[in-house]
Amino acid sequence: MSNHQNRIFGLTEAQVMIQSSVQDLLARCLPPEKVAQLDEDRQFPFEAYDAMAKAGWMGLPHPQEWGGSGGSFKDLAVLIEAIAYHNVQMASAYLTTVVYAGMHIRFGASEALKSRILPKLVSGELRLAFSLTEPQSGSDAASIVTRAVRDGDDYVITGQKIYITCAHVADHLVVVTKTSPDQGHRGISIFLVDVKSPGLCITPLRGLGRRMIHTNQVFFDGVRVPASHLLGELDGGWKNMMQGLNIERLCLAAAAAGNCQRIIDYAAAYARVRVQFGQAITHFQAIGHKFAEMQMMTETARVLTYRVADMLDAGLRPDMETAIAKAVATENNSKCADMGIQIMGGAGLMMDHEMQMYLRDSRVGTIGGGTSEIMRTVIAKNMDLG
Repeated sequence: MSNHQNRIFGLTEAQVMIQSSVQDLLARCLPPEKVAQLDEDRQFPFEAYDAMAKAGWMGLPHPQEWGGSGGSFKDLAVLIEAIAYHNVQMASAYLTTVVYAGMHIRFGASEALKSRILPKLVSGELRLAFSLTEPQSGSDAASIVTRAVRDGDDYVITGQKIYITCAHVADHLVVVTKTSPDQGHRGISIFLVDVKSPGLCITPLRGLGRRMIHTNQVFFDGVRVPASHLLGELDGGWKNMMQGLNIERLCLAAAAAGNCQRIIDYAAAYARVRVQFGQAITHFQAIGHKFAEMQMMTETARVLTYRVADMLDAGLRPDMETAIAKAVATENNSKCADMGIQIMGGAGLMMDHEMQMYLRDSRVGTIGGGTSEIMRTVIAKNMDLG
């Protein structure tokens, strides 16, 4: 069985088509030289995003009644892995709107709000961003202090968010607030906020990696939001966030697995033509073992990701398994990128090669969407240790 056949083993014919179709599309509209330029300029990949929307990919996980295709979690994992194989930042650009923020619209918005937002999300007309983290609350999400206070038919939001991916190109923000601040996590509510609202200010941040889709600070100075833009129940936001965590962790694991394979293939293409001591460096055991280690880490990430997708499709709630998949896949992604640099030597550190970008982009994986330390806490809590 060829390596390609191994990679598609267990996938349906439709899933293989998802994989090949999206990679063909991205190869045309987001070639390597364009990625390098957008990354250097810190510019969002608008053309590729719009091309994906036109091809229908934004609707894959959403119901047909809103213009989607009602795909399975396994379909979603295959899609995200394929996008991230081409470029992991593009996967994040997709996920920020379609999953991280979009799922709150799908599961929490009123029917009227869904009918306004979801069809335009699917068509690519609207982009969203999910706004949770604050300067003093990261892993301890229940300690957010951004307030939403009822005032007639509106809520008035005051506070600050930080490290909000793609907020600078979003049309709406899904904002996590405190509506009953003395109730801890039981006092959290989520709102859909138009970025054009008076009192809302978005300031880009300059990060190490993922520079096409970079993060932002968001300031809310008395921002008025219609009460009808409450997503889910008042003070019920924590439950809504917890319901979406397994989907988010599935997607983060899938993206890391796809990027791992990209790193291997990129490093191998270089190593096959890099000659030292009269032969390609792939012939040296020290290099071969690095590739073997990288492939072991990649396959582990893929298997865990697909297992979690199957469990979600079966209606299970795999809290421990998604935490395992997310931690293993993102840690392996960072390790693979570091090994890719080592294989390429000095060339790996040069901006003319993509490997340095893979290293920069992978490092956030063990931090964003729940740190590796939090994942281990989740795993331990689910082990019935007494």
